[in-house]
Amino acid sequence: MSTKTQSPLPSLDEKPVYVRQMFAGTARRYDLMNRLMTFGQDQHWRRLVVEACRLPDRGRLLDVATGTADIALEALRLRPDVHVTGTDFTHEMMQIGQGKDPQGRIPFVEADALRLPFPAGSFDASCSGFLMRNVTDVAATFAEQRRVVRPGGRVVCLEITRPATPIWSDFFRLYFFQVVPRFTALLSSNKSAYSYLPASTLAFPRPPQLKTIMESIGLKNVTYRTLMLGTVALHVGEV
Repeated sequence: MSTKTQSPLPSLDEKPVYVRQMFAGTARRYDLMNRLMTFGQDQHWRRLVVEACRLPDRGRLLDVATGTADIALEALRLRPDVHVTGTDFTHEMMQIGQGKDPQGRIPFVEADALRLPFPAGSFDASCSGFLMRNVTDVAATFAEQRRVVRPGGRVVCLEITRPATPIWSDFFRLYFFQVVPRFTALLSSNKSAYSYLPASTLAFPRPPQLKTIMESIGLKNVTYRTLMLGTVALHVGEV
């Protein structure tokens, strides 16, 4: 099946600037596009992420690449007693998140996921949603999250993946390379952002390989489950 619609991925040197500009340009439409592209399932996935963190009473959660703060807000909805910190390196995305939290319950910290500005063991859990495809070093990003989580805490990762079953793999390619870019072009002026999505997914490790990466930086009892016909994976590791 042809994949001519994909845009070339940026080099590792170019990637941080490219990703920041891409998310800055899509911030206003980001939530809408997530709802449409996932048929509303992203809301269910966020609940699964929060549950997988297994936060204690009045626990501390770090939401890395919080974006528009959907996971952080879901954590507060499910667990009003916990303290959630959101961090992202795209200011425009966090501005949308701040607007969704008029009570100011979530501290937003502008920071790179590879250099988190928190002491070791500051949190009971760290989570990310659709972050890892966008970083320059997946292992180092997991290692930073492991560093800031206390012993016994959890690191949780939600990420798009490629289905292993041939029939669903073909459907995945058709949907992400043909349908998504054309559909989102009607709603967003940043067409390259939704061509980058399928290209970055093809280059990203499959769930078993991502599990191995998590184990390689010292996370224990790493498990994963796939969702939405194998197109999304939820990984959990213990510190």
